[in-house]
Amino acid sequence: MSATVVPLPPNSSSATVDFLRRMASMVSGRNGEMLLRAAALIQSLAQRAMSAERLYHETQEENTRHVELRAAAEIASDAMVSQIEALRTQLAEVTAAAAAERAAFDAERGKLLGLMQAAESHIGNLTTELATLRASVDNLNETVVSVPIEVLRLARTQFDYLSRGFAGKGDVISQAMSEIGGFAIDQALTAKRTDKA
Repeated sequence: MSATVVPLPPNSSSATVDFLRRMASMVSGRNGEMLLRAAALIQSLAQRAMSAERLYHETQEENTRHVELRAAAEIASDAMVSQIEALRTQLAEVTAAAAAERAAFDAERGKLLGLMQAAESHIGNLTTELATLRASVDNLNETVVSVPIEVLRLARTQFDYLSRGFAGKGDVISQAMSEIGGFAIDQALTAKRTDKA
């Protein structure tokens, strides 16, 4: 429970103290001493009351200042809490966006890795096929000789000439061998014309 402070009227205590001192000077004995003690007590109480009143006003001003500071601190605290909430929201949005970008990146990376693996597999198949073709060409080159067509025609003409010469001499076996050679060249030339068509 708070006490109500009533300020003393100005100079009321000093007038009372002066009166009691004058009265003490007129009265002798124990009554005079009592009046002087009463005057000293009133003066002491008046000083204490003034000190208490001054202290009360200082305390009241300090309390008012503390209330104002507390209100300002609460406003600043509310603003800080709002800022923190806004930053948390922003952080959550940035985190979600980063997670979405990471997921998109991982998906794109997965697609590219799949394409790269498919390409590597295709390259491996082509390399195997190329090696097989090279081996086939190498095998073919071991059994086949590349000759220009004009040389084959010239050889064909020579087989005809030999065949006629052997026929004139009656060498039937050499004539047959010459005709077989000519026939083989005709087949090669016919096969070449079929390939071109």
